[in-house]
Amino acid sequence: MSFTNAPVTRSLVLGTIGLSIATSLLDIKHYFYISVGTHIWRYRQLWRIFAYQLCYTNSSEVLFASMALYNMRSIEQLWGSRKYASFILVCSLLTSTIPPLLMTLLIRPLSFGLIDFLPSGPTPIIFAILAQYHAVVPHTYKYKVALSTGAPTNEDAAGLTFSDKSSRYLLALQLALFQWPGSLLGAVVGWVVGYCWRNELLPGVLTQWRIPGWMVGIRNQKRNGGFEGLQRRLEGESSSTGATTGVQTTTETEPNRRRTMGQQLLDEVRGAF
Repeated sequence: MSFTNAPVTRSLVLGTIGLSIATSLLDIKHYFYISVGTHIWRYRQLWRIFAYQLCYTNSSEVLFASMALYNMRSIEQLWGSRKYASFILVCSLLTSTIPPLLMTLLIRPLSFGLIDFLPSGPTPIIFAILAQYHAVVPHTYKYKVALSTGAPTNEDAAGLTFSDKSSRYLLALQLALFQWPGSLLGAVVGWVVGYCWRNELLPGVLTQWRIPGWMVGIRNQKRNGGFEGLQRRLEGESSSTGATTGVQTTTETEPNRRRTMGQQLLDEVRGAF
């Protein structure tokens, strides 16, 4: 695995794995999901809205989420870490509030209280990233899986067409179906938020906001680049000075090389007295 030019993706993957392991070891999984009737209406635990996306509660979801994030690291490599991290923070804020509100005010009343569970995990954020991946990254090749066992007679034979991106979509689809309908609701909301962010349907304050550069190491990179530029300039000046001095020395020593033997002996005799 390589996270070259993708420090935010690396932090997301390691954070997802680390927090999920920690919740299992500390036996605090019950703090990271939302049951609307119990946690919201009865006990008013509104803090769960901002906590339920922090980690997953089973190893299968952790595996699929880590693979999905890693396979979509090209978005950060295309955008840069600062824009990508800003996008993640904005989407996490929106996906933390919209699914619980929809579940509380719309889905639970319409289902007569049968559907009131939101599973834990950053599935909405992953689908917001997937919307960008779908729009930005083109497919490299396509292939068709035939639905019949006989030899195909033409190119229009019945079959399912896939591309090299299909595996990414299948990983995300598995996350959406793990604990549906709650996980499916989060996936749909995440995709819509990512689509709206890309097409500038959200307020401009959200789409244009960027985190401080020092949070992703941009300041250090600029400073190092400045030092490297200064060092190269000084080396260039020193080399040019050395070349000029060498020319001058050669020019000054040329007359001494052209003197005859008699002149040199005469100079030595004069120096002795």
